[in-house]
Amino acid sequence: MRTSLIQFGVDQDDSVNARRTKAASLVRAQRDADLVVLPELWTVGAFAFRDFESAAEPAAEGPTAEAMSAAARDAGVWLHAGSVVERGADGALYNTSLVFGPDGDLVTTYRKIHRFGFDRGEATLMAAGTTPVTVQAAGTTLGLATCYDLRFPELFRALTDAGAALLVVPAGWPAARAGHWTLLARARAVENQCYVLACGTAGTHADVPQAGRSAVYDPWGDPVGELPDATEQVLTLDLDLDRVAAVREEFPALKDRVL
Repeated sequence: MRTSLIQFGVDQDDSVNARRTKAASLVRAQRDADLVVLPELWTVGAFAFRDFESAAEPAAEGPTAEAMSAAARDAGVWLHAGSVVERGADGALYNTSLVFGPDGDLVTTYRKIHRFGFDRGEATLMAAGTTPVTVQAAGTTLGLATCYDLRFPELFRALTDAGAALLVVPAGWPAARAGHWTLLARARAVENQCYVLACGTAGTHADVPQAGRSAVYDPWGDPVGELPDATEQVLTLDLDLDRVAAVREEFPALKDRVL
């Protein structure tokens, strides 16, 4: 399977529509990929809290979904379109990921379960998702998580138990904790014997320098490929999906679980 992680920047001097157009163009350029991934909240910026309310849109029928659906269809790829600020039917805001098939259909959504900020920011402005989500895509099973979720291994074990072989983690992870981003992504790969696709944001937004460092780690925790910084670029890699079963057979640690 060929995957492309688009380490996209949030230039807040641009309009949201300009960012959608740019992201769609980058997706269309990945026609040789099977799965394309964008970062978290790239339409608004993960730390642009004051803009969440005005940026909110329906997950399935909003302008971002429309643009990403067309891009996935034009490129003929599976697209994890990162996440948007969703306004739910209940009126609450959610940090919601969107996954599209090669025909442009919205296949599934995932509302971020663990909200960052403690007593401010996302934690106070957004409601929490409640359900782990997996989806059959690109010939395998994807487990979906978002940014701060990476710190909570219980979610990833639930995704593995649901059959996930690839764990996809879009993020707007800050540069101040870049070491944790790499460490935790590798740990989730090792302990679940899965691929982890960690797609970060480029540049700086809302005055918060981003970690970037998008990467893919294999089921042994080894890097298949890593970006060294937070510049805007695309990481394209070929993955051996049979390696998940091979590692689990070679070192069957998951069979020794007690709790």
